[in-house]
Amino acid sequence: MRSTFFAEEDTREQLAAFVRRTSRLSMGEECARFEQAFAAYQQRRYAVLVANGSLANLGLIQALLNVGRLQKGDRVGVSAVTWATNVMPLLQLGLVPVAVDCSIDHLNVTSQTVEEHVDDLRTLFLTNALGFCGDIDRIRSLCSAHDVVLIEDNCESLGTRYRGTMLGNFGLASTFSFFVGHHLSTIEGGMICTDDEELYHMLLMVRSHGWDRSLPADKQQALRSAHGVDDFHARYTFYASAFNLRPTEITGFLGSLQLPLLERTIQRRQQNFRRFQAAIAGRPDLYHSLAVDHLERISNFAMPVIARSEDILQRTLRRFEAAGIEIRPIIAGDISLHPFWRASLPPASCPGARKIHAQGFYFPNNADVTDDEVDLLCDLLTTDSR
Repeated sequence: MRSTFFAEEDTREQLAAFVRRTSRLSMGEECARFEQAFAAYQQRRYAVLVANGSLANLGLIQALLNVGRLQKGDRVGVSAVTWATNVMPLLQLGLVPVAVDCSIDHLNVTSQTVEEHVDDLRTLFLTNALGFCGDIDRIRSLCSAHDVVLIEDNCESLGTRYRGTMLGNFGLASTFSFFVGHHLSTIEGGMICTDDEELYHMLLMVRSHGWDRSLPADKQQALRSAHGVDDFHARYTFYASAFNLRPTEITGFLGSLQLPLLERTIQRRQQNFRRFQAAIAGRPDLYHSLAVDHLERISNFAMPVIARSEDILQRTLRRFEAAGIEIRPIIAGDISLHPFWRASLPPASCPGARKIHAQGFYFPNNADVTDDEVDLLCDLLTTDSR
């Protein structure tokens, strides 16, 4: 990643001018303005801005506990290929993560892998990995039929559409990240979206210590009356288990500045992805080709590659490293193989995730990648020098 923002120089100049002129940098009007704009873009009723995407996950899980959608000890399905902070809040808040396997065809959970666990789950926390998804409409129907609450981590798939619906809109709520390198950068920052009013109001309290200051006046009065809180104590009364997850006005300002540029960055990412995908499809002897024809638009976060064998993986890694290309495991590989999981939870049987872990990597795809760099990356994929 060679820059912090899309339209880097202009964004930095506007940010510097904003910091110089503003009298308030703690959460306020800029954050609210970005929340409203992002909710409209995502086609959700509500959006709650927080300090980063990992805290979005933590805040959402706490809010679900507070409103009774989750109970301590409940088993929560998680995508086996995911990020650590999709699982750690579950452990920290007294829930039991259950790894649900992912398909190597699109790196995501499918209705078939969910069906193996659905009778034993209270909630399913999907990760929409790298701009892709499985048959998430069938997953939603399956969860509904079994009274399982579906929530989505959409940090890597902002803007992807499946069957007329944007990812992040299939579950009760969804989380997003605006960390550097994501589709939209506010340096740090995260969002939680939902259409559920009760959950939204609880998220507002969970974000800010558990007090009622961000609630509508009628909700404030109802809480104060129910708990016998007088006007003097009202501003410092805490009603629910909560944290301080608040962002700054800098986060809100940057979000509003970058959001109008998002469609351009998504288009570029999709163009790059199509070329990378064609290069991989041209070497079926080396790599598995992703199944993405079911997606109407692919807002790819980074380009995944799954080699046919671990030997082919190592040869490919050497080529990329020799060319100075930054490469990483796909997200975190199989999360159930990580030490924190093994210290607290039983082993999981996830053959798809294990293959992604053992034979996969990804390389950058963002709006800053030039045509010449795309050519180089495609050449590295199609040339197998032993």
